[in-house]
Amino acid sequence: MKKIFEAFPNLSVSDEIFAIFKSVEVEKIVSSADFAYIKIYICSEHLIHKRYIYDMERLIKDKIFAYKNVRIVIIEKYRLSAAYTPENLYEAYKDSILSEIRNYKIVEYSILKNADIQFYGALNKNPVMEISIEKNPLNLSAANDLITVLEKIFNDRCGIKCTVVPRYTEYKKPVYEEVYAAAEKFAGDDKAYMQADGFAGDTGGYEQAGSFGENTGKYAQSGRSKGEINSFIETNPEYITVDNPEYSFIEQTGSVKSVKKDESDACIQLRKQQYIKSSVKTTKGGESDDYMNTQKKANRNKPGTFKKTSSPDVLYGRDFEDKFIQLADLMGAAGDIIIKGKIISAEERTIKKTGSILYIFSISDFTDSISVKVFTDEESIVQIRKAAAPGTFIKLYGAATIDKYDGELVIGSVKGIKSCEPFGAAGDKRLDLAQRKRVELHCHTKMSEFDGIASAKEIIQHVYDWGMEAVAITDHCNVQAFTEAYHSIDKKKMEKPPKIIYGMEGCLADDLKGLVENPGEYTLDDNFVVFDIETTGFSPHNDRIIEIGAVRIEKGVITSRFSSFVNPGRPIPYRIEELTGINDSMVLDAPDIDSVLPKFLEFCADSAAVAHNASFDTSFIRENAKRQGLVYEPAIIDTVAFARLLLPQLGRFKLDTVCKALDISLENHHRAVDDAQATAYVWLKFMDMMRKRDINRLKDISELSKTNADMVKKMNLSHVSLLAKNDIGRINLYRLVSLSSIEYFNKKPRIPKSLLVKYREGLLIGSACSSGELFNAIMRGASDDELARIVEFYDYLEIQPAVNYAYLLEEERNTLKSIQDIININKKIVALGQAYKKTVVATGDVHFINPEDEVYRRIIMFGKDIKGADKQPPLYFRTTDEMLSEFEYLGSEKAYEVVVKNTNLIADMVEYINPVRPDKCPPVIENSDEMLRNACYEKAYEQYGKNLPDIVRSRLEKELNSIISNGFAVMYIIAKKLVEKSNEEGYLVGSRGSVGSSFAAYTSGITEVNPLPAHYYCECKYVDFDSPEVKAYVGMAGCDMPDRYCPKCGKMLKKDGFDIPFETFLGFKGDKEPDIDLNFSGEYQPHAHEYTEELFGKGFTFRAGTVGTLAGKTAFGYVKNYFAEHGERKNKAEIGRLSLGCVGVKRTTGQHPGGIIVLPHGEEIDTFTPVQKPANDMNSRTITTHFDYHAIDHNLLKLDILGHQDPTMIRMLQDLTGIDPVKDIPLDSKETMSLFKDTSALNIKPEDIMNCKLGALGVPEFGTDFAMQMLIDAKPEGLSDLVRIAGLAHGTDVWLGNAQELIKSGTATIRTAICTRDDIMIYLIDNGIEEGISFKIMEAVRKGKGLTSEQEEIMRDAGIPEWYIGSCKKIKYMFPKAHAAAYVMMAWRIAYCKIFYPIEYYTSYFTIRATGFSYEIMCFGKERLEHYINDYKRREGESALTAKDADTLRDMRIVQEMYARKIEFEPIDIYKAQAQKFIITEERKIMPALSSIDGLGEIAANQIANAAAGGKFISKDDLMERAKIGKSTAELLENLGLLQGLPQSSQISIFDLY
Repeated sequence: MKKIFEAFPNLSVSDEIFAIFKSVEVEKIVSSADFAYIKIYICSEHLIHKRYIYDMERLIKDKIFAYKNVRIVIIEKYRLSAAYTPENLYEAYKDSILSEIRNYKIVEYSILKNADIQFYGALNKNPVMEISIEKNPLNLSAANDLITVLEKIFNDRCGIKCTVVPRYTEYKKPVYEEVYAAAEKFAGDDKAYMQADGFAGDTGGYEQAGSFGENTGKYAQSGRSKGEINSFIETNPEYITVDNPEYSFIEQTGSVKSVKKDESDACIQLRKQQYIKSSVKTTKGGESDDYMNTQKKANRNKPGTFKKTSSPDVLYGRDFEDKFIQLADLMGAAGDIIIKGKIISAEERTIKKTGSILYIFSISDFTDSISVKVFTDEESIVQIRKAAAPGTFIKLYGAATIDKYDGELVIGSVKGIKSCEPFGAAGDKRLDLAQRKRVELHCHTKMSEFDGIASAKEIIQHVYDWGMEAVAITDHCNVQAFTEAYHSIDKKKMEKPPKIIYGMEGCLADDLKGLVENPGEYTLDDNFVVFDIETTGFSPHNDRIIEIGAVRIEKGVITSRFSSFVNPGRPIPYRIEELTGINDSMVLDAPDIDSVLPKFLEFCADSAAVAHNASFDTSFIRENAKRQGLVYEPAIIDTVAFARLLLPQLGRFKLDTVCKALDISLENHHRAVDDAQATAYVWLKFMDMMRKRDINRLKDISELSKTNADMVKKMNLSHVSLLAKNDIGRINLYRLVSLSSIEYFNKKPRIPKSLLVKYREGLLIGSACSSGELFNAIMRGASDDELARIVEFYDYLEIQPAVNYAYLLEEERNTLKSIQDIININKKIVALGQAYKKTVVATGDVHFINPEDEVYRRIIMFGKDIKGADKQPPLYFRTTDEMLSEFEYLGSEKAYEVVVKNTNLIADMVEYINPVRPDKCPPVIENSDEMLRNACYEKAYEQYGKNLPDIVRSRLEKELNSIISNGFAVMYIIAKKLVEKSNEEGYLVGSRGSVGSSFAAYTSGITEVNPLPAHYYCECKYVDFDSPEVKAYVGMAGCDMPDRYCPKCGKMLKKDGFDIPFETFLGFKGDKEPDIDLNFSGEYQPHAHEYTEELFGKGFTFRAGTVGTLAGKTAFGYVKNYFAEHGERKNKAEIGRLSLGCVGVKRTTGQHPGGIIVLPHGEEIDTFTPVQKPANDMNSRTITTHFDYHAIDHNLLKLDILGHQDPTMIRMLQDLTGIDPVKDIPLDSKETMSLFKDTSALNIKPEDIMNCKLGALGVPEFGTDFAMQMLIDAKPEGLSDLVRIAGLAHGTDVWLGNAQELIKSGTATIRTAICTRDDIMIYLIDNGIEEGISFKIMEAVRKGKGLTSEQEEIMRDAGIPEWYIGSCKKIKYMFPKAHAAAYVMMAWRIAYCKIFYPIEYYTSYFTIRATGFSYEIMCFGKERLEHYINDYKRREGESALTAKDADTLRDMRIVQEMYARKIEFEPIDIYKAQAQKFIITEERKIMPALSSIDGLGEIAANQIANAAAGGKFISKDDLMERAKIGKSTAELLENLGLLQGLPQSSQISIFDLY
């Protein structure tokens, strides 16, 4: 038989799966005739949990048969040792059996899970497994099936003989025969199901029709008729009785549970109905009509448990009794139920057909979650929103049913909602009731990457609610939570807000320890003993030495050896025997350590000790010497430390790795004498390296490691707690973050101890957790001198609850065997604190707030494949009393000291700190105020003449006064310089955001959007702002006005103005922080970034940093995957609840796409923020701010220098056409405007392009189906309307369900509907509402905050129509008009070229914007193209297109339009084609870029183009060699006909000469 990975050699699996299946054999593989399924029969000598079987089925299907509609079934058989009995087999295999049966049938699972199981009889006789089963109809019907399944598992699958017998227990709830009959009916159907798809074994015991236990889902129920049961139960409720409700009743699982004595008959009746109904199959379509009708009748027949009342607890509907069930117990469509829980999330939808509102919210009682759906109307929705708002706790009475859309269990028909006191998974809300409370000095937030679960805001609120005076934020290696923590202090709502202690848990590298311990006066010419030991474990206190091997070196020569086994006086553990090859028989007759150690120390006399990982070996020698009263304090040399220094190219420094690097033979690794000899040769080579550096004294050698960055990057790390006492400490902490993140980063930011000494002023340094150097030193048995050196370095020592470290007991490489060992270390730390007068504090290493929150950390760590994710330590935020109980072993007085007194003492040493400087520090450019004023007036005079119109002068003066008085002029000058530089290089710059609202920005050249009202002007300086013809275009773009000739000089007047108020940009007071965003060409963007450095100097510009956190969809995937991997099924509501607990956890850092932070000269960046590399990429030249840029944009200037495709495309069009895009493209072109109405300007018909009615395909802003439908609905007449449509397209909930409906109904038009944020302010002001109020309303609406009742009242008093108010309330985000105008102006120029320069347009489009272009699909004629379009459209209708496919379909439509316009492609010529750019050939055709070939990447395309530029290829071999491409790439080119006539080989045969 073959091993499974021999049978499937191409199967790629995880290390875990490989380890489980590597020895598994395949007996046979069988497939059905139609290849519908493949059955793989395997045999294993060890048990395999069923979830791994399912995993392997899925892996084989996905990786071997991915494109086949085939079902993979693995049928396992085991060859187990004689040690197995039925009883211990069941114990070992129980979880797998339960998991398997649960996926098959819930009733059988419930029986087995709750059964009392006994085993009888000897293995070689007649062993019996007896299962207790309660006698009830459901259980009786399922018992035989369960017995059959278990016997097949024992006897057939596992080869362990066992008979399974039931032991029936009495059922105390008699019901009438009709119910039994109904139950028998569906039980009979269930048998049929099992025979068809369950566990129908063949004669061999393994042939499964459908493979019993295949993962078919929790509710894999058969098709049963409900009619008989429902008609009887629902219409005859009086027959369902319980003789004695004190004892038991049948729940949906068929198990027997206790019922409270005070439970009403009605409630018992309700729960019984739930049992019956949940046992009946419910189809995806939901309950049938007749079923729902009978349900309604039954509800009317119920006793009056529920009644209307005026109770203040009732928030919606009617009152009801508090008879709750837990959601975890709800397993089917149970009808009316009562639950309580917390509202997790809510959303509402409007049903278009009926106009009703569907309010959907998920509720959790922390055992499970469920969605609740309420259909309501405009009148009731306000009440429901308030009653079921996210975050509130409620009691709810409604009907559990199956949703007809997604088949999930939901609650509908909500009859009542009542208020509820908050509670948690463990019951009532936890409170800290201690009179004097502790301070938590070790708290992680979500900024501890993939580790912390609570946000800083949640922690601060929690601390405040508990009445604690302070808390320390100490995330791993970063301070990114500081700003959130600072802003979490709400002094208006918090009477006495807690003090925030700003700190960090860093990674410390001890570069002060040196390479040599106790170097004395030793030189390289002195004697050395190189030794190694083997032990029974890792603890010098608890484990024993079993072998010592040593080599003596004198004057650089090996002179003698020492080798001896040591009898440890105890058995050698199996893992040690496996590792070393030393077994008990080898040491049985050896001397004990009392005899061996003195001889070894005598061998070591007058010598320095050398060992690989010396701290381990010397700790055992030192401990045993101490027991015997012997002295052992030699100079100690660690070859691991030397290897880090002398062999920096190595990534690991294990002995075998070092020996290989130095070409030293290492045989019998992990035998002491052989390892010692190899280490001796290593040391001899290291000695030679030292001598070549002219180093001879060990003292000099010891200094080499200090502040050596390469050494620090290879050192072992320990955790250290750092708390900032004051602002000096804050800045020093930031310096440490910056340097550790850039200079000393290797996998983690590292802080050299020498650097910490340099910057420790203002910091409190703590010894941290179990990963701290003090804890580890005690654990490995460090000497008293070493402990003293460690303790003296710290300002305070930490101890933590012993249970926090319980995970250490499962790690092989530690010395801890029990909780008591951990307690002893804590006691040792307390003793050291007393001895060296160091404050000892108890900290919680908090990673989440409540005990139940560990599930979020478990899910995240599992998702990151972190070992031990499912065994979470209790790192929750403990109350004072909880913490005192953790340390009661210290005695009450000492426990109070470390928990309460000392933590408050540390907190009192810390000042109140602002983590970010509050002052504004813009860069300084000399005379910037004057420069801006001059530039603005120069442009104004140029356009409007020296005698400026009042509207121009007043607008300019108003803006300049605001800008200059608030210190913003420097920002304008910087932006002006950047735009001028780009324009000089031939690239237009588009403005973003509302900067186009500023006339000063226009006149200084920052934006081309003129925000003045529509007007005419002329070269002769004639200006018209006030004529009736102009006034008719208020609020519109000047370019839409009719052409006019100048009455002064007779020339055609120019038209300008977009009518945008300045206040949108800087507010009515002009003090709103300006945000100048600029769209540079993507090609030019890197040069713009470099120019900022040129402007301000190196070291004064930084990329704006970002913090990437887990988003909702990603978190949802983590949760879903977690439960899938664990074989559990969770509904969407519960997955959603759990995912919310994971959202926001830090996963990485990054950089803003165009943000540049500018540091003024004379300032240090670390006084504002630390800095780092983006995503900790040490290969990046970029340095970013450590804080998310939003945290510091109030005091440091941020420039948004963004890359965009439009300026790049316009530059390419300019190069191809020779036109000036600004001067030569009119913004009032009627032909261009027609593209947004029909296809006439392109000389094609809609049927030529799949009935597309417009010519806007491929035009930015307007080329998508969504945008074109907006154009069709809105019917734009000019560029003004296009600006409004662009505003609608970029808003959220502005068009769909809002403006679209208003325009369609005739309530509004494109010119009266709300399209941009400016519309609101202008409209309200025009209707008499005060300017400041109008501005506030605009700001609230555009941010999605809606309207307050007060604002609605103001609007109604001003006569604002209800449709307008309703529209404002729906909006979630709005675009500024200036941004829309800038985008439309760019799009207009491209659209103009599409009409008048078609071949240049398509060439530019395919080069710049066509991300889905395919040479094979699109360049071989219209007929082939349209075949693919039809196929893609069909798949689009089936929602089967990927994002890449959608891009390809978009580009195919552009190509179809191009073909319709009689423009053709030229086949690629590898000697003419460019790598990335499409080109226009002499025949006026378009030649695609090499990179447009599917399967040919950008790198290969560049290589081919570069090679072709060097001359013709003489063969395919020559092509492959010169272009450095593979055979498959050459074949790809050949198959496309691009290598015609090119021979394979460059060799010339003799026949070629004739």
